Amino acid sequence: MEVKVNQDLCISCGLCVSNCPEVFSWNEDEKAEAVQEQVDPEMEDCVRDAADGCPTDAIETS
Repeated sequence: MEVKVNQDLCISCGLCVSNCPEVFSWNEDEKAEAVQEQVDPEMEDCVRDAADGCPTDAIETS
């Protein structure tokens, strides 16, 4: 699975960073970003939960 955070949509709510810190962190603009674009299979459920919970749908997966 690939993941990225659309910086134009991110409002820095922190849900993804707090729920899935292995994949998401804060960047220098204080917005969430994916630490790695390719997610390990064992982290896919966490990423899906973060994407589903994102209030602005800023997390994109494929």
